Amino acid sequence: MAHRAVTFRGHVSPAGAREIAIRVGGTKLRTRSNENGGFKERWRAPHAGTYTARARVAGVPVRSHEVLVNAYRPAAASYYGPGLYGNGLACGGTLTPGKLGVANRSLPCGTHLTLRYGKRSVRVQVIDRGPFSGNREFDLTAATKAKLGFPSTGMVLTTR
Repeated sequence: MAHRAVTFRGHVSPAGAREIAIRVGGTKLRTRSNENGGFKERWRAPHAGTYTARARVAGVPVRSHEVLVNAYRPAAASYYGPGLYGNGLACGGTLTPGKLGVANRSLPCGTHLTLRYGKRSVRVQVIDRGPFSGNREFDLTAATKAKLGFPSTGMVLTTR
């Protein structure tokens, strides 16, 4: 969740106390590995979004693999689809039962976001405008609803 701490853990080889720099979300964190080569450092996401993180040992030209960190915030959502299949979408294309995506009133068409419900998550795009009823932020397509195991209405976690 956004504003909550994430702990980065790792191990350097060969082992020993070494300076470690972790770049995440435009921030550079500094820590040291212990005598066994293990290290950990905490970081808080300033807001919801997807951040990339990468660690590097000082004086060594090799960096770690890039890791994605999703920071979520809650948002009200519902789903739409049946009765609208075959209709055009505001962002182009046609709504079909298998179409992954969400409708949102303010995010630009094509904006990528990750939604999470329970232990399931899915990466989708904004493909339409809406919802236009209720106090909800997102309308999920039937395919997105099915991938998440989402009921008709409720709260999802989003990176946007």
